[in-house]
Amino acid sequence: MLRDVAFGPDPGRCPLPGTGDPEERWLRAVAYGGQGRYARARAELARAASPGVSPALASLAASTRASLLRQLGSHAVASGYDGAALALVGRSRSADPADDGLLHEARCDALTGLAADALGCGRLTAAHRLLSRCRDYLSEVDDAHRLWRQHVRLDWVRAEVALASGDFGTATARAQAAVDRSAECPSVRHRVKSALLLAAAATGRPDSDLAVQTAERVLADSCEHGLLPLQWAAAMLLDGIRPSAAVREVRDECARTIVQRGGRFTI
Repeated sequence: MLRDVAFGPDPGRCPLPGTGDPEERWLRAVAYGGQGRYARARAELARAASPGVSPALASLAASTRASLLRQLGSHAVASGYDGAALALVGRSRSADPADDGLLHEARCDALTGLAADALGCGRLTAAHRLLSRCRDYLSEVDDAHRLWRQHVRLDWVRAEVALASGDFGTATARAQAAVDRSAECPSVRHRVKSALLLAAAATGRPDSDLAVQTAERVLADSCEHGLLPLQWAAAMLLDGIRPSAAVREVRDECARTIVQRGGRFTI
């Protein structure tokens, strides 16, 4: 059930069942983070990364902590956690095949996280280099595309880097790839965020209608599924495309709720 909330069809479920298993604590943290329950997510991550857990799980916990920071603007701080995440699992394949699955996930999450951190700090060349490393790594270890989440994340950050470069054509292609891939995956949250990036990419079109319509759909879907950070981001995007008092009210209410749930804005 925890995986269904973190990476599946039921992202808004709360409260979540308690657990003492470190991997399930990490899933709880991911789920709470997707709901914008930042204080709860941080508490679960602290427990998930307790002494004695596997390097892969400790790495995933660090990358998740970085993601929570990055969502609210702390890219430079996040890069420290992502760097630690990569150091925990190294840069080559594991000598222990039994742990390969989580290690592959962890390595890719650290690389895409570092790329997103670099982007947020204005280091586009570094972001491109890290994304290339992740793409090459995935091509080596995942011929069957079992690591769907890592592929979608890679497309997300590639789209974001293209947007930052003013390359709306590439941004649209990468966002559409994320939309197509996430449509075949179990995660509602990944589908909604992929659509958000497609809306952002559509702002490069002469006519804003597609961007507005897509962002409005994201806003409705994120509200329906309790995905507060994506609801806030969609409202921010809409207010930038077609400002209105109504969408600003949604944006500001989302921001207030995020703060009440332990979010710390630095933007």
